[in-house]
Amino acid sequence: MSTNVLRTADGWWVVRDARAVRIDTKAVTTAELLADRAAVGEAAGSGEAGTPVADLVALSPVTTPCRVVAQMVNYRSHARDSGFTGDIPPAFFRKASGSVSGPGEAVVRPSHVRFLDYEVELGLVMGSPLPIGTVVEERDLASYVAGLVITNDVSAREVQLTKTQFYESKSYPTFTPTGPYLALLEPEDFAHLLDLRLRLSVNGELRQDRTLADMIVRPAQVLTLLARFQTLDPGDLLLTGTPGGTALKAPPKALEKIGALLPPAVKWKAFFKTQAKNPHYLHQGDVVTATIATPDGRIDLGEQRTPVADAN
Repeated sequence: MSTNVLRTADGWWVVRDARAVRIDTKAVTTAELLADRAAVGEAAGSGEAGTPVADLVALSPVTTPCRVVAQMVNYRSHARDSGFTGDIPPAFFRKASGSVSGPGEAVVRPSHVRFLDYEVELGLVMGSPLPIGTVVEERDLASYVAGLVITNDVSAREVQLTKTQFYESKSYPTFTPTGPYLALLEPEDFAHLLDLRLRLSVNGELRQDRTLADMIVRPAQVLTLLARFQTLDPGDLLLTGTPGGTALKAPPKALEKIGALLPPAVKWKAFFKTQAKNPHYLHQGDVVTATIATPDGRIDLGEQRTPVADAN
């Protein structure tokens, strides 16, 4: 069974149901905690009553600085929403680790951003180095991935589309809410990954709901492809794509063909005029709730609940 770990301002905790037991460790970073699994095991097996989880303020269990790498269009449902047909080549982009924020911290919309979007994603937290040229088989996954977290790949869509700029559009502070729990997996847990269900709601309205079975490229193959050009280290974070249901969707094919004939400035002006009528983009006061779990509770990453606020 997986072990859920929570981080607060004054340390690390193992979560057991509604209570948490402090881990006796000097670890400050996620990488240091992963190197002290014995201390995690001692806390997990402790007979202490612990502290109510509700009394703790969770921080991101992934500490920064670290590498934050993300996959593009890695769920079939998202590919359909985005207008892709045929084979989709695997692609990656980087996010600034300064975008990582806590699971209850407000997502802050910059003043120049009108079209703020959400993307619930399963985050893989590395437990061992991934050198260039590594080939990862399914049976090897536990040798490289220590655990899982909920992430939200928040996106400024007009920056992303008009500038073709993923790095900026997804790297503003608070644009990667992470946690609450880091679920440390046992080798046998990896056989249950495809049962994980990703769900995201805005103000109680369910927007995204898919299992990992909807994935196009699964974690072992993803790590193999990434290792062609990118090393990873313990504590680094890999976001594995989002299912369909985001606010942004491709326009109908007829409109897309017409748009291709227009000058870029005219095309984007027309596109965002239509997007302004889309009520699904995030606004101040919205609350985004995300969960990732298997139906049997064997792996349960907790609930991420983030309000949306405008920059001052």
